Amino acid sequence: MAIHPDAGKIAPHDSLVNIPALVAAYYRQQPDIKASPDQKVSFGTSGHRGSALKTTFNEHHIMAICQAIAEYRKAHGVTGPLYLGKDTHALSEAAFGTALEVLVANGVRVRVQEGDGYTPTPVISHAILTHNALGEDIADGIVITPSHNPPEDGGIKYNSLKGGPADQDITNWIAQRANQLLESELEDAEWLPAEELNASPLIEPFDYIAHYVDDLDSVIDMDAIAKAGIKIGVDPMGGSGLHFWKPIAEKYNLNIEVVNDKVDFTFGFMPLDKDGRIRMDCSSSYAMQNLLALKDKFDISIGNDPDYDRHGIVCAGSGLMNPNAYLAVAIEYLATHRPQWSDDIQFGKTLVSSAMIDRVVEGLGKTLCEVPVGFKWYVEGLFSGEMAFGGEESAGASFLRKDGSVWTTDKDGIILGLLAAEILAITGKDPHELYEAQVSRYGRPIYKRIDVPCSAEQKSVLSSLSADSVAGDTLAGDAITGILTEAPGNGASIGGLKVQTANGWFAARPSGTENIYKIYLESFVSEDHLAQLESDAKALVDRALG
Repeated sequence: MAIHPDAGKIAPHDSLVNIPALVAAYYRQQPDIKASPDQKVSFGTSGHRGSALKTTFNEHHIMAICQAIAEYRKAHGVTGPLYLGKDTHALSEAAFGTALEVLVANGVRVRVQEGDGYTPTPVISHAILTHNALGEDIADGIVITPSHNPPEDGGIKYNSLKGGPADQDITNWIAQRANQLLESELEDAEWLPAEELNASPLIEPFDYIAHYVDDLDSVIDMDAIAKAGIKIGVDPMGGSGLHFWKPIAEKYNLNIEVVNDKVDFTFGFMPLDKDGRIRMDCSSSYAMQNLLALKDKFDISIGNDPDYDRHGIVCAGSGLMNPNAYLAVAIEYLATHRPQWSDDIQFGKTLVSSAMIDRVVEGLGKTLCEVPVGFKWYVEGLFSGEMAFGGEESAGASFLRKDGSVWTTDKDGIILGLLAAEILAITGKDPHELYEAQVSRYGRPIYKRIDVPCSAEQKSVLSSLSADSVAGDTLAGDAITGILTEAPGNGASIGGLKVQTANGWFAARPSGTENIYKIYLESFVSEDHLAQLESDAKALVDRALG
């Protein structure tokens, strides 16, 4: 994909989404899933996402999903509160109101941020887990967010009693029931008018900020950061964690400066991403230009996406870290600085994350657990304490408390940002310097991802690729050492194919939420070798698609 000429520049005002028109479409446009199957409820790797303007995220979708969740809770004896959070997308505000109307009508107790504020994804996970640890009743949660997607998008995901994204069996049931409700024009859906909703005792204000912030020193060495005087710059990127940073700084005496305190539903302050669209992707150097311009003012700078399940780490002098590089550094640091963790604990990565992580974990003498794309695959391991760390190549991760117990089972961009400051405070070196030390030991990987438009039919073909799809026994001139259609860590289908050699690999898989397929590539040799990997991978996919 060619880089857009305006990538990294602030979007022109006339290109911003029309928020009144977007919200009007949320209420006015109703899905017709018989005539337009693409308007069905569909849970990808992280919930249902869409846009009201395309009739893929509208009031009827949220009513159907929340009714299905209420029915699922009742059928499975979930009688505790539902922790409900929203991010700063315009459609999140609208969907939040719809969710409350349906959930309360179904007799569900709902805990919401005091003062109608915003709540990050990891904070919902943390609240569910700490509640359920008390053993009084069982809680779960909903997060209304499309993550880093453009301002016109909306999203909703269900977090189970184990705190993280619900597994596929649960989301399949919810999606199927929601689509039945849509087909019947919501005949069986319960709904409460706004005037009755406001008086309902089932809506319980909750101080998510204090509940989360007061517990942070159980997972991060906050004293070390404070004593070292690390200067931390934070760009909330208009996201749901904006009002968490001041309480963090005050409670733990940290030197934190929030460089942007704006909440703007158009996200008009954002530099354009590589394709010329507004996308709050804290792993993109184009989207992070505002913070990168200030990098030398701070020792460590942190950016987060709107629901705070992703992290962007900027080191003074060197700039934005590659997400894979930071995961490798974080794993090595945690494995050597958490003495209470079990010696045989696992470290998790997705199949499309850098093989540098494989080499680092092997060098530490630790156990690697490689899973398909989607953080839901880490929930069980983090919940039980058998997995110390779970990370994704898209700059999302979480890890255990210092004592080896569960912190969150969803991605937590706040603790990954604070961990970078802890690393610098304890080692005297920032994560970029530590990564260069890893490169000197294990080699320098060159990583690339390609997104290619494709049809639903082509996505289906790609998701069923097999070892028979690979012709020959070499890839980019090297002998093939592995062909994977299932993840070695848990035996789950990867929904595509991964081919490995001693010097590189590629993986091809369709997107769970967009009409594209993705090819991931990595070489430990050279740019030319990466280009050959790309050529061979594209040829294989082209043959599969006919």
